[in-house]
This record gives sequence, structure tokens and C-alpha cells, in this order.
Amino acid sequence: MKPRDLLRAAESLRAADTSSATLAAAVRRALRVTRTGRLLRGEWLGHPLHPLVVTVPLGAWISSAVFDLGTRNEDAARKLVAVGLAATGPAILVGLADYADLDERQRRVGALHAAVNTVAAGVFTASYLARRRGAHRKGAILGLVALTVVSAGGALGGHLSYAQGAGVRRWPEATGSGPRMADTAS
Repeated sequence: MKPRDLLRAAESLRAADTSSATLAAAVRRALRVTRTGRLLRGEWLGHPLHPLVVTVPLGAWISSAVFDLGTRNEDAARKLVAVGLAATGPAILVGLADYADLDERQRRVGALHAAVNTVAAGVFTASYLARRRGAHRKGAILGLVALTVVSAGGALGGHLSYAQGAGVRRWPEATGSGPRMADTAS
């Protein structure tokens, strides 16, 4: 099976439909008409914030691997793993704000994206704790495992955005002439 086929298969995972619909509805109720909701969804920017915000943890974690493998600067690598973990909360928050607007097939992929990235964050946490205890080599190995897992999560996020069009054309262009997501759905 090709990676593309695996990503498409995620659209058919019905196991979490009820809980994901409940979560989306709760987030919609909490954020829909609030200034905070508009801020978290990136309305002020004209596109979702989640793809932008995730660059912080990803960049920190990739950089930690560079320090692990290249310069062997253990202190910098440990600190970068911590920065990535600290930036994970905001990435989750803006991701949840976007999740509320997804249709059922997109929510399936989004739920799997979140689950895989939760596993990655857990492994990065284990990496950080190992590094903090002085087990840098173990922490570096865990960091590489976590990068592999977060890459799978990123592939799901890419599928959600690019193949499924989540968040695309959500708001009219600044001129007011652009279509809204609801206007383009068939």
C-alpha cells in the first residue's frame, strides 16, 4: 500500500466519529462568536494559524537533532526539545480551533493527526526527561523516534490541508469577492 493510500484510508476511520463530533461541537460553542475564537482561527490573518504555529515545535525539534548529530551540543539539544514541548500547547490550541470547522471526513483525519502527534509529544517528553537525567544518548535516540512519529502526524496534517482542503478559502478575500468554504462545497 502506498503512503497516499494510507492517508486516504484515514478518511474512513469511523471509530472516533461520535467523540470527534462532540469535541468539535464543544469547541464551536466555546469559540464561534468570540474574539478569541476569531484570533485562534487566524481570521485576522486570512488563513488558519495552526500551520504557522506548528513550525515552532517542529523547528525546535529538528534543530535539536542537528545538535545531537552534528555539533553534539547536549545542552542546546535538551533546551530545544523543551522549547518544542512548550510550543506544543499553543499549536494544539489553534489546531482545536480549526478542528471545530472540519467536516466528518476531515475530522477523522484530524483526530488521527492529533493522536499521532500526541504520541510524538509523549516521546519528546521522555527524550527531555532522559536528557535532564544525563542520559543524553537515550534522549537523542528518543528524539529521533519522536521526529519519525511527528513526521507521520505531519503527513496526516498535510493530507488534511492539501488533499482535503481543510481551512482553504474559509474567509472572503480582503476585497470581499472571494468565495467562502461553504460557498464552494458541493
